[in-house]
Amino acid sequence: MSQPLSLPAPGERPRLLTVHAHPDDESSKGAATTARYSDEGHEVLVVTCTGGERGSVLNPAMDRPEVLANMTEVRRAEMARAAEILGVRHAWLGFVDSGLPEGDPPPPLPEGCFALGDVEQQTGELVRLVREFRPHVIVTYDENGGYPHPDHIRTHVISMAAWAAAGDPARFPEAGPPWQPLKLYYGHGFSRARLEAFHQAFLEAGEESPYAEWLENWRADRPDPGTRVTTRVPCSDWFGRRDDALRAHATQIDPTSRFFFTPLEVQARVWPTEDYELVHSLVDTATPEDDLFTGIPFERGEQRRAG
Repeated sequence: MSQPLSLPAPGERPRLLTVHAHPDDESSKGAATTARYSDEGHEVLVVTCTGGERGSVLNPAMDRPEVLANMTEVRRAEMARAAEILGVRHAWLGFVDSGLPEGDPPPPLPEGCFALGDVEQQTGELVRLVREFRPHVIVTYDENGGYPHPDHIRTHVISMAAWAAAGDPARFPEAGPPWQPLKLYYGHGFSRARLEAFHQAFLEAGEESPYAEWLENWRADRPDPGTRVTTRVPCSDWFGRRDDALRAHATQIDPTSRFFFTPLEVQARVWPTEDYELVHSLVDTATPEDDLFTGIPFERGEQRRAG
């Protein structure tokens, strides 16, 4: 059975934990939100489940023998730099990247990888971090992983299991005293409405839209996660920091890629928020929200609302 709710003590700072599959995910998903909360005095911990060892080198400038020979060390250094830029703490969960199987049929996943690992053991490792950091809010991926990479889906699975177990003293007693987070969200970054808004902004400016092909390839039967959004956090002032953190992952991010096609001032005008879906809340709150900490009773002045 879970412990009674641990509501914030007087003077306690809000704490946010975000759970990601690979280094670079923290910079492409919700990074402006974490940078904002960090700047506003909140404690933010980014957890990365795998080392990204099997990620392809997507930046031609980094496709060099010495990089390929030391991919693990390179990606760890990139992650450290990105965390520094965002102003967040970082922890590795310690599992091995599964890679993205490609082909028809796709090849089997490699032995020993994260997506084939023991869910109970993986959950226990995440529970240990939850109990050490004691977050009030957790952000993770939806049941599709944001996109169906096996490591993203496994990240969802163990995040939900850790949410259920962290406050239960009977579960993983070796992982430390129980701690029950108060809210859990899924991050939703790529809604069709967002793409259409940027597409239209380019057309209205008389420019060719880099989103046209993306929208044309959006299958009619593909669910739109944007329809599930409950919470929009204004954070456009931090979009530049987000992009700097993303560029820190130089093996993964080509600085000429579509991530950077839309000028920051256009992004700030057209879509100035990062968007989330409230999945679980143990405090009273009403949606829509503009702050992941809405409803959590911090002392006045301790929690700065994001709106």
